[in-house]
Amino acid sequence: MILVAKEVFSRYEVKYLLNTQQKENIICALNEHMDMDRYNIGGNYYTISNIYYDTEDNNLIQRSLAKPKYKEKLRMRGYGIPKPGDMVFVEIKKKYKGVVNKRRSSMELEEAKRYLDTGVMPEIKDYMNRQVMMEIDYFTHIYKLVPKLYLAYDRLAFFDRENSQFRVSFDTNIRSRRYDLALDMGDHGEKMLNDDTWLMEVKINMNLPLWFTWLLDKHKLFQCSFSKYGTEYARMVASSRGYPCESAEGLYSFLL
Repeated sequence: MILVAKEVFSRYEVKYLLNTQQKENIICALNEHMDMDRYNIGGNYYTISNIYYDTEDNNLIQRSLAKPKYKEKLRMRGYGIPKPGDMVFVEIKKKYKGVVNKRRSSMELEEAKRYLDTGVMPEIKDYMNRQVMMEIDYFTHIYKLVPKLYLAYDRLAFFDRENSQFRVSFDTNIRSRRYDLALDMGDHGEKMLNDDTWLMEVKINMNLPLWFTWLLDKHKLFQCSFSKYGTEYARMVASSRGYPCESAEGLYSFLL
């Protein structure tokens, strides 16, 4: 699979949890202003799969859940179920005072796995971003990372016809596992949310369009704090301590 995507960008990301009716209402309105992502062929959802890397003692995700001004993570990302020879991204995602900075480089799946397993920098190829590879190498050696979590979801995405930097996506069937930690081992896992809950992510590098703010107000939608990796980790710890963990809200409080 050939990946065509920006490798370095900065933006704000705002999240909302919706029920199915709210999701349908929002999509109906979006169709008047936005176009569907080219990967949503025929209106079908596409799958994004990730391997999150962390320290042995989960330092990165624990720090992230403490809501510091600055936090960072590293993951390997593919689309669908990558197979040997397919291209994936290795990316660093940083957040400082609400601004998300993402820096990533394309690599072949086996190349990426070998690099992250051994820490030995591969020969820089034409499809790699040399500067980003140096940043990734620095990051991995500071933290001594190991694969911790597989997490996948199905996405429907839209971009604004007048401002391609404004994107709205809907994620469903968020699933995860802490075994079979490889992108090419299938997309099975335990579901994180019920079937009537959708995660809407709004990505923008400036103010929201006025029509969209009206849309949020009309449907009484309010921003929430939701991290897929953070929710999975909090749920795992809650379960190990005998806490109930059916809902996404309130999972983090006992960790802080």
